[in-house]
Amino acid sequence: MAEAVPRPVAATPDDVLRARAETATSLPAPLVALWSVRNGLHTECGVAVYSAGDIGERNATYEVARYAPGFLLVGDDSGGRGFLLRADDPDSAVFSSGLGDLEPAGFDVVAADFPSWIESLGPGPSC
Repeated sequence: MAEAVPRPVAATPDDVLRARAETATSLPAPLVALWSVRNGLHTECGVAVYSAGDIGERNATYEVARYAPGFLLVGDDSGGRGFLLRADDPDSAVFSSGLGDLEPAGFDVVAADFPSWIESLGPGPSC
């Protein structure tokens, strides 16, 4: 008998409220939409998209509000680069930056928007 593949677990509404309180910022709608299906993800390539339970701690650790006000750190590549969105823009591009230098002027655009970035992380050549 084949083993069942576990279904992703979604964030609860309380998880999202806690994330909003811990980050003290608005959460981009596309991120909240992802959490309604699965609470974060980790790809074979090592890219992590933070869960609702982790995003507050990650933003506090890297002092995003201090060094990149208006941005939200939403993930990392497991190698020192972070992925950020503009917190107040539901259509924000996805930006990348070294986590030791969160100066917005030096951010690179890696995707036009969050949904297309998430899609690009799927299995295939992006790894």
